Amino acid sequence: MYEAIDRYVFSLIERSTPERTVWNIEKARQGIPTNWNYIDGCMITALLAMSDITGDNRYFDFARTFIDAFVSEDGAIRTFDAEKHTLDDINEGRVLFRLYQKTGMEKYRRAAQTLRDALEKQPRTFEGSFWHKQIYPNQVWLDGIYMAMPFLALYESQFGDGDYSDVVRQIETVRDRMRDDRTGLYYHGYDASRTAFWADPMTGLSQSFWLRSIGWFAVALADLIEILPAGAGRDTLRGIFADLMAAVWRFSDPETGMYWQVPDRPGEAGNYLESSGSAMLAYAMLKGARLGALDGEYADHGQKTFDGIMQKYLTIAENGDLNLGGICLVAGLGPEDNRRRDGSYAYYISEPVVENDAKGVAPFVLCYTEIKRRNG
Repeated sequence: MYEAIDRYVFSLIERSTPERTVWNIEKARQGIPTNWNYIDGCMITALLAMSDITGDNRYFDFARTFIDAFVSEDGAIRTFDAEKHTLDDINEGRVLFRLYQKTGMEKYRRAAQTLRDALEKQPRTFEGSFWHKQIYPNQVWLDGIYMAMPFLALYESQFGDGDYSDVVRQIETVRDRMRDDRTGLYYHGYDASRTAFWADPMTGLSQSFWLRSIGWFAVALADLIEILPAGAGRDTLRGIFADLMAAVWRFSDPETGMYWQVPDRPGEAGNYLESSGSAMLAYAMLKGARLGALDGEYADHGQKTFDGIMQKYLTIAENGDLNLGGICLVAGLGPEDNRRRDGSYAYYISEPVVENDAKGVAPFVLCYTEIKRRNG
């Protein structure tokens, strides 16, 4: 089956162009042309990881061609609008550092500076955390930690002064405000103003846990532990990471090793084992064990989850193509004019479940690269 996964991943780039990618189901449903966005950014990150682990430059070449369709020589990024102040649009920038390392082309450094300048103007809560987006004032989402913090840390490691204090401080705030003491899980969102319709008026927290948001946070922590040097807050992040991984593993499905869309309510009506968040947690566990941030048993946990995803949701079509199912298309909180997105259990289980969307495929591929590192 692993060889089939190799063919599957390569088939994705064979059928994609910078103008249209086969993995961005959300954009396709909205009829939106390809733009600078986090969904494609996640997939390009995964393709670069495939290039590194396999030595096959075709993955790198596609990633470079894709990014070159957006990045100009002066560092301007086509379709990127800094005035929207959305952390989602920072995420794709993390691939710029790898492209710059391998090619030495200044346009990638300049584009990274464009995004760093945008973060400099990103609104913050009174506690110093980035707003998730301009349209979500005073709100911190777990998703946003993944979207912005690895980029910010990579920028500091390559082009900045090596000051990671902002990254560490914002993650500490997430731990202090968004972690549930009873379960050790993290809530999807936090409104520092306590005024959003979905927020608890006392704590500012959303109602429920959402698997993929926890997955985003876990992947961010695993990646940051690799990026930050010793003595720069890495031990603090390791402690937060280890605590989270111990908590989530208790909610894994005993049979498959996967996790539920609403992770603390297994088997309840409408709940389901979800692929994208499961793959993210498996990747985080495998990588964390490889880096020594987690005990070795977590690599076994991650392997079990990856195998469970394959057995439950990876199918072979009549033409031989693979399909990855069980992927929640999208979920969020608000804004004010979209009160269906209220953070409730009923809301999270109501969002569409799709196949082959990059929000599931990309973490599955990233997890696969860790499996290849482990098993050779």
